[in-house]
Amino acid sequence: MGFCPMAEFLERMQSFMHKYVFDVLAEIRPVDILDILILSVLIFSIFKFIKERRAGRLALGLGIFALILIVSVALNLKAMKYILENFYQIGLLAIVIIFQSDLRAALEKVGNTPIRTFKKNFTESDFNSTVELAEIISDACNKFSAERTGALIVLELETKLGDYMSQGTIINADTSVEMLRTIFYEGTALHDGATIIRNRRIYASGCFLPISQADVNKDLGTRHRAALGLSEVSDAVVIVVSEETGTISIAKDGQLSRFYTYATLKQAIVEYLAPEEVRRERQKNMRRNLKRGMKDE
Repeated sequence: MGFCPMAEFLERMQSFMHKYVFDVLAEIRPVDILDILILSVLIFSIFKFIKERRAGRLALGLGIFALILIVSVALNLKAMKYILENFYQIGLLAIVIIFQSDLRAALEKVGNTPIRTFKKNFTESDFNSTVELAEIISDACNKFSAERTGALIVLELETKLGDYMSQGTIINADTSVEMLRTIFYEGTALHDGATIIRNRRIYASGCFLPISQADVNKDLGTRHRAALGLSEVSDAVVIVVSEETGTISIAKDGQLSRFYTYATLKQAIVEYLAPEEVRRERQKNMRRNLKRGMKDE
């Protein structure tokens, strides 16, 4: 008699596997495989977005509840199944309300993702101007770091940042070390906000950026959270100089990289602003010219 519950359990598991696994696999069509691939990409994108955010813990909890629900269905635990099914019906609405800021950030990220159908012609002059801009920003940030001057500099890429610019002061001036140092001088009215650079020109200063809700190091202040916040909803490159430590950081795609020097910051800016194929072509030309020079000698 002691083996009856075990036999009944095995029979239920066998029925569950046939109904939800083997029978499903037997009826899979090519379009179903495509459906699964698209869903996999979607799930991966959602996981990548929420893993560093408050919603990440919630997703883990929902996953545990889903696993318990599957087990309750397989074992025909009616009371547990009833409770969990009702929880999902009501809980999903509660999740949308509680995490509306995270969901809004995700939708903004999708909406701001550029669809690149035509590539802009990036000339030699554009590359030289990009290198010059990188040198100016790196020089200014290096001075800010040495002087413990806080700074928040945004490099606009494909996603337009007009909403944030309109909240600040329009400057539309050439980018220079002197201009950046004037803006972020502690005595000026614009030093607390962000400076946004568009088309290699200082377009606006004193701009307010969205604050990230991600879990970050407690030592990081409002500037770093603002940098992360903008990088989560746009493709902008955001450079931060800590007022307390002088540490230079870059926020990009919701990730914060720290401890840049003049050289590494300049290299990073060029890599973000100049197309990869242009940089590769220049490297090839430099190696080709170097070989020619060696042959001439």
